[in-house]
Amino acid sequence: MNFSQAENLQQLPEKVVKRDGRMQNFQPSKITEAINKAFLASREGNYNDSLMLTQKVLGSINTKMRLREINTPTIDEIQDMVEDILLESKFTKSAKEYISYRRRRDDIRESGGKFIKDLSDIVKSKDTENANINGDTAMGKMLQAGSVAAKRLCEISLKKEHIQAHKDGDIHIHDMNFLPFGTKTCLQIPLVKLFENGFNTGHGFIRPPKDIKTASALVCIIMQANQNEQHGGQSVKALDTDLAPYVEKTKEKYINLLKELEYDKDKMEEKAWELAEKDVNQAMQGIVYNLNTMQSRAGAQVPFTSINFGLDTTRAGRMISKHLLINFENGLGKGESPMFPNLIFSMAKGVNKEPEDPNYDLRRLSHRVSCKRLFPNYSNQDSSFNKPFYRREKNPQVVGYMGCRTRVISNVCGEEVTDGRGNLSFTSINLPRIAIEADKNIDTFFHLLKEKFLMVRNQLLERYEIQKNKKVKEFPFLLGQKLYHNSDHLNPEDTIEDAIKNGTLSIGFIGLAEALVALTGMHHGECDDAQKLGVKIISTLDAWCKAESQKYSLNFSLLATPAEGLSSRFVEMDRKRFGVQEGITDKEWYTNSFHIPVEYNIPAHKKIEVESIYNQYTPAGHINYVELDNAPTGNLDAFEQLVNAAFDNDCGYFSVNFPVDQCMGDDCSYIGIIGEEGCPKCKSKRVRRIRRVTGYLGIYEESSENGEKSSFFNNGKYNETKNRVAHLANFKN
Repeated sequence: MNFSQAENLQQLPEKVVKRDGRMQNFQPSKITEAINKAFLASREGNYNDSLMLTQKVLGSINTKMRLREINTPTIDEIQDMVEDILLESKFTKSAKEYISYRRRRDDIRESGGKFIKDLSDIVKSKDTENANINGDTAMGKMLQAGSVAAKRLCEISLKKEHIQAHKDGDIHIHDMNFLPFGTKTCLQIPLVKLFENGFNTGHGFIRPPKDIKTASALVCIIMQANQNEQHGGQSVKALDTDLAPYVEKTKEKYINLLKELEYDKDKMEEKAWELAEKDVNQAMQGIVYNLNTMQSRAGAQVPFTSINFGLDTTRAGRMISKHLLINFENGLGKGESPMFPNLIFSMAKGVNKEPEDPNYDLRRLSHRVSCKRLFPNYSNQDSSFNKPFYRREKNPQVVGYMGCRTRVISNVCGEEVTDGRGNLSFTSINLPRIAIEADKNIDTFFHLLKEKFLMVRNQLLERYEIQKNKKVKEFPFLLGQKLYHNSDHLNPEDTIEDAIKNGTLSIGFIGLAEALVALTGMHHGECDDAQKLGVKIISTLDAWCKAESQKYSLNFSLLATPAEGLSSRFVEMDRKRFGVQEGITDKEWYTNSFHIPVEYNIPAHKKIEVESIYNQYTPAGHINYVELDNAPTGNLDAFEQLVNAAFDNDCGYFSVNFPVDQCMGDDCSYIGIIGEEGCPKCKSKRVRRIRRVTGYLGIYEESSENGEKSSFFNNGKYNETKNRVAHLANFKN
């Protein structure tokens, strides 16, 4: 371009300095192009106006060079002058567009530099954000690198308000690395539907199974295939009921075989059951082995799986429950504790709760297994919030939980069913920060809480817009094979809103205990007034969620957040901002959800009583724990009393924690409390210490023969676990 009027200017630069320090030729035409783009965006001005403003910028450059304010101008200096000229002109809208575009480009450049640094850090470091993902493997590091890239994309494409609140620690957008891809968190898998119709994992059609071994193998394949299209876990609401028909088919197969062999007719039925039960045992062993070894997500982890069971009273269904428990109790090849699946024993009056119930023997067996392996956990179908679905006359539903605590059943968009539904995404609120900022003023606290609640609602809606506009073909198994509720009518090119609107958008929270200390000086385990305030806070959040569900016709739901990496992230940020505050920021973690602090001494029955009331206000998911100092293998009656106490207090989902130390020495499978001196059986110091983390099991600590220790837990969770106190001591005896 020829700027004839610029010829009168005494001095113009030949070169400019780029941001990376390199020199390039000065081109006035680029200034004109930038101004004209701002005009096009604002619909102000024209090309001649761009030329006129360019001449003013050139004049400004000339003046600064004559006054020796600059020698060779930088790109940033020239852009500053363009901003000034636009702001001084009548084109104010164009000035705003130019400034906005410049800042977006700056963010992208800054993000790019941080991106490279983060990638370098991943290659050099060990990741422990999730205790069940191996961040040391090549594939694990590759997935972390992809996560960093996705997070950078979020930072430059989502609303600044939401990203900044996440960065600042006011809220936490969970699984943000998956956000641009529209993945969902979790699902209760409709096994019966897949078994009856067959399915395709992408490489060929799988026919309906004809026996229990095949059906059980397909359970694992289905969970693995689904894990690759979700960022959370998957669950089955009633494995015993879903697999019972295939036990029957196996029995019939053996009857036909025995007929051919002219077996005694009077004994044929029982012999067929006997042979079928052997197959059931092998099939359940296969499920336990496969779900601890089958890799997903490029080989960095096994699928996050949960299995609900225990309510089927048929002979076939009872076989499934019995042998699933026995094989989980037996452990893996060298007796190792299985990490998956998360077993959840569903309990109901008249089915398995009392000694006269038909499945009470299975309940006792489940307690025996829990006392050794930490699983099963226990769900209460007769809680005040589960009973209306489980006991209803029309289409009663087993309310299935997922290992970490997720629960999905209510639905403002359609049928209130369990199968084919799950959580879409969740974001958590930093309760302790709000409480600290409120400075003991309860009204101020609720005002600030409402502000953060509405921000999280808006952020979930922004994420939902991304999710609902994805197409079926982007999730060829989850949506393409019609796993999601109300997806049967969808074609590959259809968007998925009709299906996923049946999922939940969950608003979570962390650190109720620390928030109450900030507001009242005590937490809810110490003081009745603090407990009353805690219930008011959580019930208010629940009421707000229900109101938003009606307003938007979407399933907003309150979640007792299963915080892992978040437990330390929030407190580290708050300690920097507010300093060390006793009972609030003086630890390496915030207490999970509505739980009483893990280091606080409180009797088991009191802990159950205080925490259980919050279950009814957290319909998106909750769990209560009691901590023991040893495996209670010699006291099943007392263990049963603990479970009964939880359910008598209207707890929906309950578990018992205790240390599980396991010798990893050659030819030794000792399990028990193992001190620093080594295994009491073989003296080996190769010890694996299993502990529960946010509902799942993880390797808290692993030591070698030379005493070196490593952990799959992050620093916050490691210290939280280390400081847990028993709510019943000497429980084993």
